[in-house]
Amino acid sequence: MSEETHIGARLREIRKRRGLSQRDLATASGVSVSLIRKLEQGDLHDTRMETAHRLAVALRVPTSSLLERDDEETSDHAAERWRPLRQAVSVAAVRTGEAPTVEGVRAMLPEVRETYFDNRLTELTGLLSPLLRDADALGGSTEARDVRSHLLQIAGSMLTQVRQYDAAETALRRALDDAPDRLRAAGIITTWSWLLVRQGKLAASRDLATRWADDVEPRMSRATAEELAAWGWLLMQASAANLRDNRKGEADDTMRLARSVAVLMGRELPRGTERLTTWGPTTVRYKAAERHIILDQPDQVLRAAKGPGGLAVSTEYHRHRLDVAKAHTMMRQYGEAISVLSEVNANAPEWLASQRYARDIMSDVVAKRRTLTPEMRTLADAVGLPM
Repeated sequence: MSEETHIGARLREIRKRRGLSQRDLATASGVSVSLIRKLEQGDLHDTRMETAHRLAVALRVPTSSLLERDDEETSDHAAERWRPLRQAVSVAAVRTGEAPTVEGVRAMLPEVRETYFDNRLTELTGLLSPLLRDADALGGSTEARDVRSHLLQIAGSMLTQVRQYDAAETALRRALDDAPDRLRAAGIITTWSWLLVRQGKLAASRDLATRWADDVEPRMSRATAEELAAWGWLLMQASAANLRDNRKGEADDTMRLARSVAVLMGRELPRGTERLTTWGPTTVRYKAAERHIILDQPDQVLRAAKGPGGLAVSTEYHRHRLDVAKAHTMMRQYGEAISVLSEVNANAPEWLASQRYARDIMSDVVAKRRTLTPEMRTLADAVGLPM
């Protein structure tokens, strides 16, 4: 990355414009002088979203003005591991032999969804890669577009999880093009907004989710549960992007509206035959707790964690548990953090291995310990933390 484009160049420019020394900025943000210095000198070209947010708050600028991440995992091992799925979504297949049928491809959907929800990512790649090639050969009928859109959304979500961002965007763009109705399209946009957040493209994420939330807002007196779920998720994604981009007022407004939608539902919707996520008061509570991590309020996260739980197989639940582990580290409760990470590792080992957030949490724990227990070493290996 060039001197003109890495985060340090922008950080240095804005800091000097504010008349702050590096030490002044460190005091205001809580970020160490040594890290600020390394960023500005170009010794580091990337940093955690959490750190970028703290610097942005201290400088009174949107986080996106400091950071637009492109931390796609590009190691040879990672590229090879996910190459079949990347190619399946990005390269048109040349087919020979017997033509697939819509009925045959659709019959595989339950197994694909089960594997996706169980976070068996390697197995999912093996299922999705050939199935997407079959789906590509189905043509342009409504039924073909329906099943192809669903498979591409699952592929886009998985590729986002494992930081294959270029391929994830291709999958989601194609999924949206094939979407048979506005509910499916809204679900795809929710996934796409999450992809943009993970890339640090916060303004783009906010604008996308907000525009679609405005467009699909249902008439409350007639709204179905699925319409409310689609709208609520778009509101939560807009809130998440706003909060990370140092727009707390807008974030509060959209989260408040999402909460009201969840209260109106009055129950937790499981994943449907089409929807990839849960929706309801518990899911909203998990996302609200995430806000307290960004706002440096770990005690609020731990308080929220004492409420009614969700299904342990839910990805939303696993993400919430990582927030709980992070809150424990922020409060220097390292043993409790390790217990939470071990729980997630037992329930979703492949999912945990793909989470940079988990690696960062584990790094915080290791940095504060003189010696590591066997459990800590096991977790470090699980999240790919170099020792």
